[in-house]
Amino acid sequence: MLLTKPHLSSSPLASKPFCGSTSSPNHVKPIAASPSPRRRLRISATSTIASPAAKALSRVDVLSEALPFIQRFKGKTVVVKYGGAAMKSPELQASVIRDLVLLSCVGLRPILVHGGGPEINSWLLRVGVEPQFRNGLRVTDALTMEVVEMVLVGKVNKNLVSLINLAGGTAVGLCGKDARLITARPSPNAAALGFVGEVSRVDATVLHPIIASGHIPVIATVAADETGQAYNINADTAAGEIAAAVGAEKLLLLTDVSGILEDRNDPGSLVKEIDIAGVRQMVSDGKVAGGMIPKVECCVRALAQGVHTASIIDGRVPHSLLLEILTDEGTGTMITG
Repeated sequence: MLLTKPHLSSSPLASKPFCGSTSSPNHVKPIAASPSPRRRLRISATSTIASPAAKALSRVDVLSEALPFIQRFKGKTVVVKYGGAAMKSPELQASVIRDLVLLSCVGLRPILVHGGGPEINSWLLRVGVEPQFRNGLRVTDALTMEVVEMVLVGKVNKNLVSLINLAGGTAVGLCGKDARLITARPSPNAAALGFVGEVSRVDATVLHPIIASGHIPVIATVAADETGQAYNINADTAAGEIAAAVGAEKLLLLTDVSGILEDRNDPGSLVKEIDIAGVRQMVSDGKVAGGMIPKVECCVRALAQGVHTASIIDGRVPHSLLLEILTDEGTGTMITG
């Protein structure tokens, strides 16, 4: 099944910490329909109600419309892979952090998995190492691996933990090494790429009490193999495997594109929803190519292991997480099993 929708250019969420649905086709089916009388309470520019009252009523209306989606996801685990433009822009970073804390406050159980490519590049240049890539993957020799671990685990991870705590949440910073959360194995291209690893297995035991206590795990994708050798793991891949291990309801990959496009040259051809068979056909037809292929493969693998839905969403859109989870609109492509 394949549905398309126009690219989402604006949303009421861009200026509100809570979100509501609009009257577009269903992206996520809520448990209960939003009460129709609330939809008749929209305030027009010519309303005779005083402006402060109109704004207050609009906020209450948005909260009311979000209720079915909150009910749908309450108590469910959602895994968010964070990176790209949403990590580089302070404004978008603040938006993601607030979204995570809000989702936690209304009863969802978010897990944040992050990379940190730009920060790694910056620190490599500081120590006189020119970053190198092959087929989009970082070439990671021993010195580069040392910098990757210091930056991801010691700097980026703890900064995100601090930001979540400042926003009113309670975050716990981890990496794949902690409690053997992720066990790595060398990449098949280890001779060319160095210490770039794959996920051998995930042991989510350490995550369960953290999530059950209402805390937000923040996971840096550095892991060790059976001998203790550190490896840099692709954050998309790690997020998908963690989502499967914890039995997540939803996997969300924040990217720098609007999602999967029916026509790669037409930004308006966004595919709203597609199943595994449909996305595999798009890959076969060459409609999904380049850097989108590993993201799609990550989603398909997570779905095959029990994750209910996986979404590739536009991290450049403010409050994209809330739009995807708490409204009908969404901000990208949802892949279903």
